[in-house]
Amino acid sequence: MGLMKRVGIRIGFGAAAAGFALLVMTSTAWAQEPDQEIADLVAAIDTAWLLIAAFLVFLMQAGFAMLEAGFVRSKNVANILMKNILDVSAGALAFWAVGWGLAYGFSGDATNGFVGTGHFFLVGFDDWASWIFQFAFAATAATIVSGAMAERTAFRAYLFYSVFITAIIYPVVVHWAWDGNGWLSAFASNPIGTNGYLDFAGSGVVHMVGGFAGLMGAIIVGPRIGKYGKDGSINPIPGHSISLAALGVFILWFGWYGFNPGSTLGLTGGFAALAAKVAVNTTLAAGASAVGCAFLSRTRVHNFDIGLTLNGALGGLVAITAPCAVVDPWAAVVIGFIAAPIVILGTEGLDRLKIDDPVGAVAVHGFNGVWGVLAVGLFASKSGIAEAYVASDSYGLLLGGGAEQLGIQALGVAAIAGWTMVTSGIMFLIIKYTIGLRVSPEEEERGLDLGEHGVEAYPDFQPSPSMGGIANMLAVTQPATAAVPATSTSAARGPE
Repeated sequence: MGLMKRVGIRIGFGAAAAGFALLVMTSTAWAQEPDQEIADLVAAIDTAWLLIAAFLVFLMQAGFAMLEAGFVRSKNVANILMKNILDVSAGALAFWAVGWGLAYGFSGDATNGFVGTGHFFLVGFDDWASWIFQFAFAATAATIVSGAMAERTAFRAYLFYSVFITAIIYPVVVHWAWDGNGWLSAFASNPIGTNGYLDFAGSGVVHMVGGFAGLMGAIIVGPRIGKYGKDGSINPIPGHSISLAALGVFILWFGWYGFNPGSTLGLTGGFAALAAKVAVNTTLAAGASAVGCAFLSRTRVHNFDIGLTLNGALGGLVAITAPCAVVDPWAAVVIGFIAAPIVILGTEGLDRLKIDDPVGAVAVHGFNGVWGVLAVGLFASKSGIAEAYVASDSYGLLLGGGAEQLGIQALGVAAIAGWTMVTSGIMFLIIKYTIGLRVSPEEEERGLDLGEHGVEAYPDFQPSPSMGGIANMLAVTQPATAAVPATSTSAARGPE
């Protein structure tokens, strides 16, 4: 074979080999590119879901604002709205600087079960969707407290305690229950018991913290002037707009579809179906509790009380927040119906103890937060825990799963209530004896709008200046004989 022929054959073989290699490389690239695109699409769907849920939870701030504004007197509306806007604004800064770091942050390999240790000011952190979602939750906990202490708390005191709750008290509980290193967490590598503490969207983590901090604040600040008579009577102090309160409840209910279904943290990998189930359970529990409160109020105060019914819807939403992913729909209805008497009897009990909670925050969030946490240990199904967490032989006591999970849930209740009441109690006492927790009696009767902010919410519709303070409001909104016995629930109680 001639030299030129041999060279030509080699060149031909070389070209064929190169062509084949190029074909393989191209095919591999084409195979890899769709896989990457699918992975990017999955990540985008989950991120979009988390952002949408965060925005829905953020909208709950508008619900709280309308709710609380409706159930305070007109002379305190600007004050309560100011508190709600600064809950979000100051809370965002506090959670950015400190809160996230204590809740989820870590520095190197240093972790512990009590508190996070890094990512303060979000240094070295870039999971922005998770931060905005968790911030919306943090702002909710502080907002609950403002309702329980409404109409007599100094604004300077409010600014301090709101930031402290968002930066310190709440994030520590989050770390315990939701961070993978928390001592209570179901996501820990070695959880307490079989499953650890189960609180899917925060009956304990969010609502118990807000409710029990509000309880300590209401006790330490004391009741509003004229709320309780020396003869044991409970004097209704009506809010100024049931329409605003009802609007607030509907906004909150709508936002709860971000709160509970959004806690799947994504839609892919089977979580879309779980989010839909959570939405159904959330709806059923709220509806059952509202219906329950409507009819129970008829037996307690002899009318179908709108305030208690609105409170009932919120109480059912709070109660289902922990078990929403692990119970069947029938159990959600039962949980909601039980939430109704907790709202009504809790409200009555606080009044008997002369603890003044103008909007019912403690009964709705604190007491029903406890019920929601315990309901997991009673009604969680084996399949529900497997779907939301991992397969387990420890589940609801009433479904045959033993008492272990109920015991762990009770431990979580004790830990969260103890931490919140001790830390918030110390905080409120420090405020009381330093900068002052309460406005003067003169400012309270005149209204916090003018005293704290120099503005009236309704300048064109103020009562006659010839009458002042509470006497004026009572004369305008109700008969002078409206005092009720200590054994009844005031129809004027507003929801939180």
